[in-house]
Amino acid sequence: MICALGAAVCFGTATVLQAMAARAAASDGGGTGGGAGADAALLLRAVRQWRYLVGLALDGVGFLLQIVALRSLPIYAVGAALAASLAVTAVVAARLLHVRLSRVEWGAVGVVCAGLAMLGLASGAEGDRAGSIALKYAMLGTAVGVLLLGAAGGRLPERGRALVLGLGAGFGFGVVEVAVRLVDDLAVGSLLRNPATYALLVGGGAAFLLLTSALQRGSVTVATAGMVIGETIGPAVVGVVWLGDRTREGLEWLAVLGFVVAVVGALALARFGEAPVEVSAGVP
Repeated sequence: MICALGAAVCFGTATVLQAMAARAAASDGGGTGGGAGADAALLLRAVRQWRYLVGLALDGVGFLLQIVALRSLPIYAVGAALAASLAVTAVVAARLLHVRLSRVEWGAVGVVCAGLAMLGLASGAEGDRAGSIALKYAMLGTAVGVLLLGAAGGRLPERGRALVLGLGAGFGFGVVEVAVRLVDDLAVGSLLRNPATYALLVGGGAAFLLLTSALQRGSVTVATAGMVIGETIGPAVVGVVWLGDRTREGLEWLAVLGFVVAVVGALALARFGEAPVEVSAGVP
């Protein structure tokens, strides 16, 4: 659980640092002015900022911690912990970006922590079932389906577009969570023959594409809420039903309650899926 929480801290902090770097880059460039070219120029300026580079490094460390966590914990526990990165983003944004959190949002941070504490007490070891070849191909098919969903969702009206793309991104990240468990041999030959390897790559790439599009072209809150739902519920079910994830004996109720509480708390903080834009002028 420590690795899962460490990943959440890395991802949540990286979001704020990258937002600060992008904002500083926009200020240096005198505004973006909109359009793809302006966005590319903004990215080039952002990568020169030390905060952006530190954020990328934290993303990398967080991904490694996520893999370690998924190899030792039930998927439902890791998924809930990763959703808690929104609570980390909220707290770090309050400190570094001087964003004011309402009492409800501070309460949501506490709710997330309480849910994770319950999960930590109730979670057992990861399931001992090897994923079937059918499940591996199902994950690959789901990853391809996420790409198709992104192509279709991008054409929807604005109101539904953010939700569909956010859900699609969540499904993609969920594929990554399950695929990590389905990669049981790291030998090069075995990796190349394992459909889960390609599911991991396609699902992760599609998730980032859909989430980026959702945040650029719709409501951050709606997109992030969809992502949280997509990346937690489905993988948790797969872990319990097909991979044998279990709780400590007699604590099934506590695991379910903790999972629900943590996810609901994360949904209440969905606006922090992209760090807030309100920054005090004194922020360096």
